[in-house]
Amino acid sequence: MSYSYEKISSNKAKLSFVFPAEEFDEAMSKAFLKIRKSINIPGFRRGKAPRKMVEAMYGESVLYDDAINLLFPDAYEAAVKEYDLHPVDQPEFNLEEIGAGKDLKFNVEVYVQPDVTLGQYKGLEVEIDKQELTDAMIDAEIERDRDKASRTVDVEDRPVADGDIVNLDYAGTIDGVAFEGGTAQGQSLTIGSGNFIPGFEEQMIGMAIGEEKDLNVAFPADYHSAEVAGKDAVFHVKVNGIQVVEKPELDDDFAADISDFDTFADYKADLVKRLTERVEKNNENAAKNALVDKAVENAEVDIPQAMIDTQGDYMIREMEMNAAYQGIRLDDYLKYMGMTREALKAQNEPEAIRRVKNELVIEAIRKAEGIEPTEEDIEKQIAEQAERYGQDVEDFKQGLNDQQREYLKEDAGISKVLDLLMEGATILQKKAEEPAEKAKEEEKTEE
Repeated sequence: MSYSYEKISSNKAKLSFVFPAEEFDEAMSKAFLKIRKSINIPGFRRGKAPRKMVEAMYGESVLYDDAINLLFPDAYEAAVKEYDLHPVDQPEFNLEEIGAGKDLKFNVEVYVQPDVTLGQYKGLEVEIDKQELTDAMIDAEIERDRDKASRTVDVEDRPVADGDIVNLDYAGTIDGVAFEGGTAQGQSLTIGSGNFIPGFEEQMIGMAIGEEKDLNVAFPADYHSAEVAGKDAVFHVKVNGIQVVEKPELDDDFAADISDFDTFADYKADLVKRLTERVEKNNENAAKNALVDKAVENAEVDIPQAMIDTQGDYMIREMEMNAAYQGIRLDDYLKYMGMTREALKAQNEPEAIRRVKNELVIEAIRKAEGIEPTEEDIEKQIAEQAERYGQDVEDFKQGLNDQQREYLKEDAGISKVLDLLMEGATILQKKAEEPAEKAKEEEKTEE
């Protein structure tokens, strides 16, 4: 057996194979032994008819597919390995010559990981929206911690007020007829949250515990249920109970409850330190992303559609898992949105293309620079992942299988490429868009 390689384009290869006649005849014999039990020939018991009789009745071509399948996989794998090809799709088979006593000749054309022609990727200049730590960010983080330490208490000496958590029963009707989803008991509602139909929560203000009342509301015209969209409704409601959220004072006791610090000053100082590190990391990540985008913009690469489709399928699976974590079936969500998986995949295609290009260019830079992660780099990547998941480094490391470790090794290699892009790069603050320019952009978008 022999084979040869021809480069058709930057993303497509042709492999030609020749199997000597004796090798193909041997494969035909093996193919006959494989299929003879499934062939019935009058006058012979199943599987006992001689090969010549089978070929006389069905033609020798009945053995071709099985014979080729016996020869092709190993030959294809050897050729792909020798020429260092990276197929991204199934090969397209083209038969040239076949038959008993003849050489078997065929070729396959297959899309492969494309060549990347790198442009400038060192010393790049990019603009990003640099974050700055503000008092508002600090206050918001403190408020989040304060919410965690808050508690709800029952209110019995006053009517419903804005901000209260109300337990209520309700039954909705349209023209006196109940509708699906319009009735509930023991429902919890925060007044002022805007979670219910406009006007519903406002009309509950001033109601006392045990009081019943009819609320007149109108469903928005764009409401998700076409059955009630744009229609007037009456909700009969009853207040079962009122609660209010009590937040702790921002003092030393609060700090001791919510953190490892004894004073509010120490707690806040640590929080500012952590937020500063987060902002710096966000800016660093934004810079690296912008540099990769710039390097991709400067490169030339022709991506096979198969790679885009594969990435699109991966993104769908990613969304499916994220939805499952939230207790939602992706198909149910798509049905609600009036979308199909195919439409979602088409919508995601620009992002799929961006991801594939980024991966290819990063890999090309890594290859051009001969970047290989050291054991120290891999250990650092493992430590960062362990911290991200809140696990002890050694415990996390012990739980890794070979595939996961290889994945982290790849991540470590990518990190080294990103560090290379940062060396000598100029990171500028993105200029605020002028009102006139912003208006022009909006006009283009509307067109």
